[in-house]
Amino acid sequence: MSVKKQPKIEAQPILHQQGPVIQPFGTLVTYPIGLSERARAASVEALNQVLVDAMTVRDLNKKAHWQVTGPTFYPLHLLFEEHFKAQNELIDQIGERIQTLGGLAIAMAQHVAERTRIETPPAGREQVPVLISRLIDATNLVIEDARQAVRIAEENGDDGTVGLLGGLVIHQNEKQVWFLSTHLVDTPLVRAHK
Repeated sequence: MSVKKQPKIEAQPILHQQGPVIQPFGTLVTYPIGLSERARAASVEALNQVLVDAMTVRDLNKKAHWQVTGPTFYPLHLLFEEHFKAQNELIDQIGERIQTLGGLAIAMAQHVAERTRIETPPAGREQVPVLISRLIDATNLVIEDARQAVRIAEENGDDGTVGLLGGLVIHQNEKQVWFLSTHLVDTPLVRAHK
């Protein structure tokens, strides 16, 4: 009995590959975008702080979306999901700006946890006012990060970063703080006070 030789299959994936890191974290590749290496490095560092804190706010919104309870469950469940999606879009824009500057965006949860300035919440369910307060405080940190990054970018002539942060990140996060804060106003639900 003869064994028939199998033809080489071009579509076979090459699995379990490993190789060296091709750009170490903290280094820059150069793209011809009219900014000095010093300017790009400063913006990348500042943007990565905005990024890790925005990623943490995104995840806090998802935690609140899943764990909210009580008579305001449904509208808050929807609001937290809307804020989660908005943060996710901002995160993508921030990460892509970092890459455009030649840097590396922090991407893994472990690295985010190491760098975020936002306090880790308990794994358990919290009361609604605590969830909202935690989100307001965390979102305010993203706004502070973004304002600091704008100042750095302005000093270095990095108009693209200024536009992203001022036009999108700060605006969106300020709006989220407003929406959340209105849920902490102690107003009657059924009968007005006289």
